[in-house]
Amino acid sequence: MVVLAASIITKSGKVLVSRQFMDMSRIRVEGLLAAFPKLVGTGKQHTYVETENVRYVYQPIDVLYLLLVTNKQSNILEDLETLRLLSKLVPEYSHSLDEEGICKMAFELVFAFDEAISLGHKENVTVAQVKQYCEMESHEERLHIMAKEDKIREANKHMAESAREIDRKKNEKNKGNKGGFTSSISGPLRLDSSFSDMNISSSGTGFGSGSGFGLSTDMDSLSSKPKGHPSASATAPPKGLGMQLGKTQRTNQFLESLKAEGEVILEDVQPSAIQSKSPLPPTDPITLTIEERLSVMIKKDGGVSNFDVQGTLSLQILNQEDGFIQFQIENQDVPGLSFKTHPNINKELFNSKHIIGLKDPNRPFPAGQNDVGLMKWRIQGMDEAALPLTVNCWPSVSGNETFVNIEYEGSEMFDLQNVVISIPLPALREQPSVRQIDGEWRYDPRSSTLEWFILLIDHSNRSGSMEFVVPPADPAVFFPINIRFTAANTFSDVKVVGVMPLRSNAPLKFSQRIQMITDTYQVV
Repeated sequence: MVVLAASIITKSGKVLVSRQFMDMSRIRVEGLLAAFPKLVGTGKQHTYVETENVRYVYQPIDVLYLLLVTNKQSNILEDLETLRLLSKLVPEYSHSLDEEGICKMAFELVFAFDEAISLGHKENVTVAQVKQYCEMESHEERLHIMAKEDKIREANKHMAESAREIDRKKNEKNKGNKGGFTSSISGPLRLDSSFSDMNISSSGTGFGSGSGFGLSTDMDSLSSKPKGHPSASATAPPKGLGMQLGKTQRTNQFLESLKAEGEVILEDVQPSAIQSKSPLPPTDPITLTIEERLSVMIKKDGGVSNFDVQGTLSLQILNQEDGFIQFQIENQDVPGLSFKTHPNINKELFNSKHIIGLKDPNRPFPAGQNDVGLMKWRIQGMDEAALPLTVNCWPSVSGNETFVNIEYEGSEMFDLQNVVISIPLPALREQPSVRQIDGEWRYDPRSSTLEWFILLIDHSNRSGSMEFVVPPADPAVFFPINIRFTAANTFSDVKVVGVMPLRSNAPLKFSQRIQMITDTYQVV
């Protein structure tokens, strides 16, 4: 009582896809499938044909046949149910129900047939479950990919900063060339001496650039920036390459002349894109960056399975003489908030007076274009009431349509910016019909995802909704919902209220950047 094979053939008998579930020779399978078109008469309303040894259970699909070959002792009702499930799976994987479309998706169809039929017997699965099993999506894999993308963005940011540093040194060298060759090399030599005075170690115990003192995007992993000293191109004096600057200028003039003559010049836009995403170079002598990252998992039926907040405080000093300083820190008293300072920070001073300073006051904070990590913190044990944004999704099937209503509600504590709510959809032949929306939307057919954009959520629009319609689908298909946003304030409200110089009484000008972003924010 088993299914011997599941196949898709043309009406002329050409086999496009065939999956056998019992031990059968290829010659026998091809013989059975080749005999089927001769057994199907015209004008008959039956969906099965019996021979002396096997039974054919079939269903026409446009110009093709979806066919089950079973033994004669099998249950015809179960075979029809199996055929009905396969007929739903075929359009899900092959949007073009012709010979070319089926052959193109042959492997995907074979995998789907394997999930629907096991050892000749139908599995108790739905179309959505078969798609999920075939996709083999993993939450851990998504987290790994997100962490990898964060490291790539961090590396791109570091490359953009290094490029700006090189350009700045080239400009300084051009200015110094007016005073003679000696002045042009004095700058880099002084820079090397300042690095040697800092006693940077490659073991990670000192203020290394990108290691040791720096904090990575992932709080528990190593930094993605290159370890050790900055590259030789950024610190070493030029070795006979002074004419390269003039060559670059001549190249740019040549490209400009070609553009003026009407030629189309294809330029590499990647560096400019990176620079547009990275923050602007600091103009103040001291810049502090305060950032909190959220990792949140919200249950679709209510409650929170994970709510983790991780923060970092990093420093950037342009001039080495401004490195002899201390910082006064303030924060809100939040339950579950714990701080961890860098090993070179005086912990007793921080615990008693909330002041960040080095253990050795005669040693300055390192200067340069790279951020130096000072402190990190974590908030655990927060509940659903503290969520900055909640999203509810209500799918309901009515006839041949699925109506999906989604609403968001923002917290009074935060004004959220650049909000993107990504809702997964079943495979569609056409884009969904959006009936009502507060904001903007975009449909990505490659990932079958509907993205809902809200530029700003503040007191004027703390809540909003969207309604769209798709063909009948399992409600589980619309999860997990991924959410991204930024905010200009944080849960801990950590901020620097003052910078205290140790070697002068002159007030120092400083600026601080504060933001909260999402690492993982999902409704599952």
